[in-house]
Amino acid sequence: MNDRDQTPLQAKCEAIIFGTTTRGGRGFDLLLLAIIMASVTVVIFDSIPAMHARYGTRLHWLELCFTVVFSVEYMLRIWCVKHRKAYTYSFWGIIDLLSIAPTYLALFVPQAAPLLIVRLVRVMRIFRILRMFDLFSELRQIVNLLRAISKSIFVFFIMVIIVVVIFGCLIYVVEGPKHGFTSIPLSIYWAVVTITTVGYGDLVPQTVLGRSIASLGMLVGYSILAVPTAIISTKLWERLNSKKQVLLNWNCPVCALGGHAIDAQFCKHCGAQLDVPSELRQATDELMLDEH
Repeated sequence: MNDRDQTPLQAKCEAIIFGTTTRGGRGFDLLLLAIIMASVTVVIFDSIPAMHARYGTRLHWLELCFTVVFSVEYMLRIWCVKHRKAYTYSFWGIIDLLSIAPTYLALFVPQAAPLLIVRLVRVMRIFRILRMFDLFSELRQIVNLLRAISKSIFVFFIMVIIVVVIFGCLIYVVEGPKHGFTSIPLSIYWAVVTITTVGYGDLVPQTVLGRSIASLGMLVGYSILAVPTAIISTKLWERLNSKKQVLLNWNCPVCALGGHAIDAQFCKHCGAQLDVPSELRQATDELMLDEH
């Protein structure tokens, strides 16, 4: 499990299994994506009573086949990767292990059969394959954005909890056990359902004052739902606008004004030809790539 030198075959396998730039790597990721989707589909169909009763045996054998395939893939990853320990204890390494462990556990410990639902974590492996489509950077940007505003979201969540508790206590006092609000926790559950505008209808205020509180809760709910959306949208807009636009460090020979784009051939102020040295354009382009 320790880091070690690779053989040429191991290095080639690592480039295919972990890489996405080569033709073999892209083909491997596409094949893995198809297998993951097929295995998740099997798990979903097996949870339907009618499908399980009719095709349960076939679905079970399909699941075993998928588990064997993922097991071989997992062992190949450990075998070929240069930094074995880093991969094994990484987030993706744990996800790879969790995608196969429940099936083997259920074979030896039948009581652990309900844990088979953990196999659905396989679908998370699709996020790894997003690198092949140049989308992983976008996912990372969203994660970084959520991490940056996590404190604001946490404070807002605490405020929502306080509002929910207040509404729950109010409806408990106004309606009481006579109308189904038998406890404060149950009343808080009603407040959550009402403020989030879900409205299951299992608990309904009967008095005029109770319905007024419910109406106020619904209006507050719409405002609450808008706040995190506004926070995320604002921060995302600020982040997009914070990216500095890299301009050419070259003034127009006619009007002596600057502020031109990297690929500009003519002055945007007077229309004169810029005649920018190619070395300057290349250096500016490399600077822009470094900043992004």
